[in-house]
Amino acid sequence: MTSRHAGSLAAEIARPSTAIEVEEIRSLAGFSKLEREWNTLVEATGAGPFQRHESIRTWISNFAPGAKLVVLTARDHTRRLVGALPLQAEMGLVGGLPARQLVATANTHSCRFDMIAEDAPAAGRAFLAHLLGKPRWDVLRIIDVPQGGNAWHIYRAAQERGLPLGAWESECSPYLSLPSSYDELLASKSPMFRANLRRRRRQLERLGTLSVERVTDDAMLLERLDEGFALERKGWKGRQGTAIAQDKRTRAFYTELAEGAARHGYLALFFLRLDGRPIAFHYGIVHGGIYYVPKLAYDESLKGCSPGLVLVEEAIKDGIARGLTGYDFLGDAVEWKTKWSSHIEPSHWLFIFRDTRMGHALRKAKFDWVPAAKRVLLDVERTWRAS
Repeated sequence: MTSRHAGSLAAEIARPSTAIEVEEIRSLAGFSKLEREWNTLVEATGAGPFQRHESIRTWISNFAPGAKLVVLTARDHTRRLVGALPLQAEMGLVGGLPARQLVATANTHSCRFDMIAEDAPAAGRAFLAHLLGKPRWDVLRIIDVPQGGNAWHIYRAAQERGLPLGAWESECSPYLSLPSSYDELLASKSPMFRANLRRRRRQLERLGTLSVERVTDDAMLLERLDEGFALERKGWKGRQGTAIAQDKRTRAFYTELAEGAARHGYLALFFLRLDGRPIAFHYGIVHGGIYYVPKLAYDESLKGCSPGLVLVEEAIKDGIARGLTGYDFLGDAVEWKTKWSSHIEPSHWLFIFRDTRMGHALRKAKFDWVPAAKRVLLDVERTWRAS
């Protein structure tokens, strides 16, 4: 558990629980009215940037504009917002079976998702009790919850009630704690690692003039985003058809997210330029003293010079100079990330099923039947290849 999960740390401190009242918001207009107090709660509890109101609203507007929202809010006796969990109701398959689901307002572009709460155990129990009083759902699915995140208290509350449930690991993201100086960080790395950094930089410098640009406000923001998205599209994501610029909704989401981050003061796009042209790009944000990188790209024609590696070094130097405490690589633990940090932070998908025949069947299908079938198919494939 890290400092980013300040809400969960605070929740573990023994203190008397206060009565909270759970309410539902079922429209985007109603959710929009919560912006100020929602973000006040985010900042007070140390929740990450992906739980901020503008992040979630932007996701809903672009990826689920017609969603049946079930935004849970918790208020204390003074009507102050002390907890929140944005969900949506939908029909979908769970283990191959159709099910009525309550799911997080998130997808892979959300990076992380969590319940926001001052008192996470109390909010978790209250939200679960409220949902169990509503009959029209079979499974609650909360995705990409960080280890030690607040949503685990909903899971534990379900465990205490004996509900069928399950969890599986989604991503394991490297996280680098930043020291007080870059020299201190380099001293912790191997001579080979340090030599490679110097060699890559020299290779690029022989090709032209290197410069670094940091974009934090809306001046020329759209132009800079176009440059970054175009660079990503030229690489392997463009060939696979998964680049931001290749999907209208995805492009709108990242554009509006950057605009919101600039407006609230936590945008930090980085460019590495060679004679003025971009050769590496970070779609970065800084929040709570941590630098997050949801998206990045580099000029693959310069792969041998590792412009992406050089930009990571520049971003880390900048973060240390600004007094940041961490660099969150997000995504999976691929090799180039683990060379910077071997500390891995996992995220999980949490599944809570109703204590009904349907709920138990769905749990078995998701966590028993489907994995067993996959193992059988894998064994058959191995046998076939060996024969």
